[in-house]
Amino acid sequence: MKEKLSVIFIIILFCAFSAFNILSTNKKEILNIITPVKFEVDLNGNRTVDDGETICLPEINSYTSNLAEYNDEIKDLPFEKGIAAGYLSDEFAHKILDGKEVKVKFTKKTTPKCKFAEIYVDNKNYSELLKSSGFAILKGKPANENKFNENIKGADKLRLVIYNHKSSKYHKLNCKYGQIAHDAVILSAKDLPNHAKPCKYCHIKKQKKTHIISPIQQAAPDIITNGNIKIILTDFTKVLKPDKKCTHSVCSEFVNLIDNSKSSIDIALYGWTDIPKVRTAIQNAMTRGVIIRVVYDTKTSGGNYYPDTENFVKTFVNKRADRIEGNAALTNALMHNKFAIFDGEKVFTGSMNFSQTGFSGFNQNSVVIINSKSAAEIYKKEFEQMFEGKFHMTKAKTSVQKLNLSDGTKITIAFSPQDKVITNNLMPLVNSAKKYIYMPAFLITHKPLTNALIAAQYRGVEVKIILDATSTTTRHSTMNLLRQSGIPVKIENYAGKMHSKVMIIDDKYVVTGSTNFSSSGENKNDENMIIIENPKIARFYSDFFKYLWGKIPDKYLKFNPPAESKYSIGSCSDGIDNDYDGKIDFADNGCL
Repeated sequence: MKEKLSVIFIIILFCAFSAFNILSTNKKEILNIITPVKFEVDLNGNRTVDDGETICLPEINSYTSNLAEYNDEIKDLPFEKGIAAGYLSDEFAHKILDGKEVKVKFTKKTTPKCKFAEIYVDNKNYSELLKSSGFAILKGKPANENKFNENIKGADKLRLVIYNHKSSKYHKLNCKYGQIAHDAVILSAKDLPNHAKPCKYCHIKKQKKTHIISPIQQAAPDIITNGNIKIILTDFTKVLKPDKKCTHSVCSEFVNLIDNSKSSIDIALYGWTDIPKVRTAIQNAMTRGVIIRVVYDTKTSGGNYYPDTENFVKTFVNKRADRIEGNAALTNALMHNKFAIFDGEKVFTGSMNFSQTGFSGFNQNSVVIINSKSAAEIYKKEFEQMFEGKFHMTKAKTSVQKLNLSDGTKITIAFSPQDKVITNNLMPLVNSAKKYIYMPAFLITHKPLTNALIAAQYRGVEVKIILDATSTTTRHSTMNLLRQSGIPVKIENYAGKMHSKVMIIDDKYVVTGSTNFSSSGENKNDENMIIIENPKIARFYSDFFKYLWGKIPDKYLKFNPPAESKYSIGSCSDGIDNDYDGKIDFADNGCL
């Protein structure tokens, strides 16, 4: 009997050990590379960094250019050389690990700051790769001294500087003012943004002789009025903290439209934040007899992102949520529109949510105001469907509407999911592009569109993309595929979101609206897309895109700045949970 129990006990131990081993080596996604030997890994699969998800390599160290993590215990090199070695080490780590899923094999060692584990990428031990590369440090000495010396031989040619995001000044590595800056990162001089300025204390002599960067780039215009259309773009490089003051033109324009409405306002909103001036304007409109109707998304009502939505919709008698009784799958899709129709004559639409981060200009958005009864009628038909309770796939199919406005502008208006807006309307423009395609976008996950962009790049079209920092960990993101295909993809490094869903093509077309470049945006959610054919408007938006491109360092063509960290300007002092992990500002590990 005792022998049988022993055998059973051994079997149980073996199974437990095997289960632990499988779990501990299961593939996990690296969310953030802090240093070449320290990472934040998505251990629980929720795509956010939680407590206990910081992993360190055992018995191995490395130089890093992360000033907050620079290891003073490694003293073989002077600070400038050590930073250069760290810069190269960081580049190696990002090259090997960015966008990869890894296997994690834990050791028994753990500290309050780190769980220690071996990392396996593409079935290779990352520690061994680091050692053979010359970037690993063991007991204070390079693991491969010959390779290490070879790596840093040309370190001086990197022309590294300390760049202070907050002041936009760059410093020499030995500059005391650079070293004490809280928002400082190490950049190569060639990666400095166009608006960077030299520190007058450490660059004053060189400044008289030469500049190592191009002149400061002036801000591009962000408002254009062309006949029946006005476009307002929000510059998130200027607004580093949201507010409810309604001083930005997108808010004052919205209030002006409400104040001048006479009979009706129809609003389709994904989420709402209470802005006093907007609330007062709506109350005044109701007092003077304006009929206001609202359709809204069920998920955001009382949810985490827009908790004011629920109280806002209580104000109205005429309202409809996108809840479809008895069909949880359809209800789970988003009513993601952000448009309003005024008196059946004007349409306010675009990518901007009616929220604090939208109305203040904190997020980068595009807003389109169309003065056209025909356009308003098209939007009203779509609104009526939703107001009658037909959302998502229950909506009737409509024919795509094309209008010739009196000023010569041509517009195409389409709606998701019934119109297949990306496949039927956007991709033909991509496939026929000849000169350039510029995309400031929240995310890209749509595979056929991605393939069309790659095909355009291969046939000689200049394709450039700016994505939001949170999209780097979005499931099904095609960012890595686009980069591997040679398309320059920059990740924004500002507190606000790159929230626009825009494509500019050949000084001819501007595509905008609420539709993200995703399968859900095309096939599930309620969305609207506008294609504007007007050379003047296209050139206006092209200039704005180039301005934003110049404000983001070239470093982020390769590396992805975490959305809430010192690498994202203003994100540690904006009072916003930028990476959706439940932690704000200095409560977030990225800001420590």
